Amino acid sequence: MTTGKEKNQRTRGVMQRLLHYTNLLEDGLLVLLLTAMILIAVAQILLRNIGETGVSWGDPLLRILVLWLGLLGAMVATRKDSHISIDLLTRYMSARFRCLSDLLGTTFSLVVCVLLAYHGGRFVLQDRLATVSAFAGLPAWWFEVIIPLGFGVMSVRYAARCVVILQERLWRC
Repeated sequence: MTTGKEKNQRTRGVMQRLLHYTNLLEDGLLVLLLTAMILIAVAQILLRNIGETGVSWGDPLLRILVLWLGLLGAMVATRKDSHISIDLLTRYMSARFRCLSDLLGTTFSLVVCVLLAYHGGRFVLQDRLATVSAFAGLPAWWFEVIIPLGFGVMSVRYAARCVVILQERLWRC
């Protein structure tokens, strides 16, 4: 018979493995998409300069890859807590106000990401219902789905960070 503590440890281990594989997937997608973007851009340049032609779907695909790279990069930055921040004032704050400032900034980021995920989802649904095409007859919503997905993932990460700040840091400051 297993105890509650053993179940918690097993659950924690499963969650850590899930997070690890999610992180690997994000990093792998970033590398794959960046490589594809570089190869397509170089091919377009060579085809235009040497063959005076190009691939008709190359430019729209590059725009989509930029969108995906930007949002995947933001997801990774959120995961690593390495977004750009202005910390001039926090250097002069007491530990208590620094914790409060961190909580307020994280909560604001959470609200913004939730709103962007919601409205991004509405945008994708609207394009799906209107049968908007991206290129080569492919539905645009296939490529736009990264908008609500990316901001949704960032929302979850900011919500988790708010909980951590409240549990571990704010009460100790």
